[in-house]
Amino acid sequence: MEEQQPVNVNSLAAAVSYNKGREYGAHAGYEEGYLRGRANAVAARIETKFPKRPLHILYVSSGKQYPYSPIDQAIHTTLQDMVHHVTLADPRQQVADIAAHLKPDLVLVLDGLELPVNQVDEIRKKGIRTAVWLTDDPYYTDITAKMAPHFDDIFTLEINCIDLYHKLGCSSVHYLPFAAYRSHYFPLTTPSTVRREVNFTGSAYWSRIYFMNPIMPQLMSHNTGINGLWWDRIENYHMYADKIEVNKWHDPEETNQVYNGTKIVINLHRSHLDDSVNNNSNLKIPPASPNPRSFEICAASAFQLTDARDDMARFYKAGEEIETYTTPQELIEKVEYYLTHEKERQEIALRGLKRTLKEHTYAHRLHQMLSILFP
Repeated sequence: MEEQQPVNVNSLAAAVSYNKGREYGAHAGYEEGYLRGRANAVAARIETKFPKRPLHILYVSSGKQYPYSPIDQAIHTTLQDMVHHVTLADPRQQVADIAAHLKPDLVLVLDGLELPVNQVDEIRKKGIRTAVWLTDDPYYTDITAKMAPHFDDIFTLEINCIDLYHKLGCSSVHYLPFAAYRSHYFPLTTPSTVRREVNFTGSAYWSRIYFMNPIMPQLMSHNTGINGLWWDRIENYHMYADKIEVNKWHDPEETNQVYNGTKIVINLHRSHLDDSVNNNSNLKIPPASPNPRSFEICAASAFQLTDARDDMARFYKAGEEIETYTTPQELIEKVEYYLTHEKERQEIALRGLKRTLKEHTYAHRLHQMLSILFP
């Protein structure tokens, strides 16, 4: 009889493990490819066209760096497709002289904190219409309350600030949140360079630190990434340092990669009560409206898990297009749930993408603005 060779148990276990891993990887790759295909099909079908108006707009940028500069780019570029002529100016220039020379139909200012109000007054004296799109309401109302009355038209991204500007004597005040810029945030056609289960992008305001501290061990037990300013404030930071990018801003391209490569993207709005970073000591107006990240996450075809805000339902249906939470414990419970309910999570993300492209791009917002100003 031939002598039987002993079975190498370690080799057999390795082979079984390899085959299981290969099978899982193939399934995961198929699922991701299928999701990307569907997301790109949604994006390809939705292309809203707006009329091009015979207007000349002098657009005055925020004059600030990131995160304002991508918004400047989104507005400036989108306007070029919506009006006949756009001139770009910096708030540190003599904007009143430029306006006097060009005689535009509108001087549109983003943020406005870097533009001296005497420049705005000079423009209005020349009979040229001025509008400002405020970027940080209600967190800088100590400043904007003094600045806003110098403009003809006020656009605020916070619905709870409308009454404030009316009481200050501003007759033309409008609610206009920010949106998603499709050239920055979109479904990728190829695998993302990032592979995460959970991600949060944003600064570590103290309100966020207090909210996250109790759940950090559970949250970071997953393949979780965090990036933004001041996250070394978190309790036991040394335990999570390899998963946290401290004091690093991601540009839109990097952020889009993160959103596309993450199963659950957390959105946690900042608080109006954080005196260390806010300038709203006089009024303490509570926010109700969604932040720009609300639209950008969905535009990247990512699943958004966001804290509930009073006016969020105007933009997305909770449980259908996004998911919401109100407490740290609910956040963790929904992270655990949606990490194990792949199909449900993907369908919500796709519906969020569809709603965003149909209603919440900068083209939609600027069409709304121009329809108000030039009906």
